[in-house]
Amino acid sequence: MEQDIMRSLLRFFKVLADESRLKMLGILANRECSVEELAVLLQLKEPTVSHHLNKLKELQLVKMRAEGNTHLYQLDTEALQGISKEIFSPKQIASLAENIEGEAWERKVLQNFLVDGRLKEIPASRRKRVVILKWLVNQFETGVKYPEIKVNTILKRYHEDCATLRRELIGYQFMQRENSIYWRIPNEERGARGEE
Repeated sequence: MEQDIMRSLLRFFKVLADESRLKMLGILANRECSVEELAVLLQLKEPTVSHHLNKLKELQLVKMRAEGNTHLYQLDTEALQGISKEIFSPKQIASLAENIEGEAWERKVLQNFLVDGRLKEIPASRRKRVVILKWLVNQFETGVKYPEIKVNTILKRYHEDCATLRRELIGYQFMQRENSIYWRIPNEERGARGEE
């Protein structure tokens, strides 16, 4: 999915990275024009205009209608809005760098806060703390129920303040607790809970 969006964006920008095509879109946004009219307005040869129109048609940015022997072109505003929703939404744009940014950030935080596999300190920053908790919860198996004593033993391998870490794992919904029994919340459930 991410690669499809990346390819669509690259194709879109490659086609629009041309001054004549951008001017052509501007004209066609205001009115219908024939190849001949566009050639005069842009001071280009008709075959050049046809070439540019074909590139714009590949992206479905222009639509054509016949009027006798003349073909009239106009900006396809519905297609433009569709492209905008499909590939230019903030969510889609953000997804292009999701893995890069997230993984690099997490590696840096872990590198800064771990010494010989132990936490130097519990981060004060919420974002950094989430990275540490995400790493810590991986020390517990999904589907296994742990008594509090076992949770403390595991957490003390990484930091002395196991009570704070336990509370944070629960608070940030990495784990659940009932009657002093703890279990890891599966990643897919954690994502769904965060969206609620």
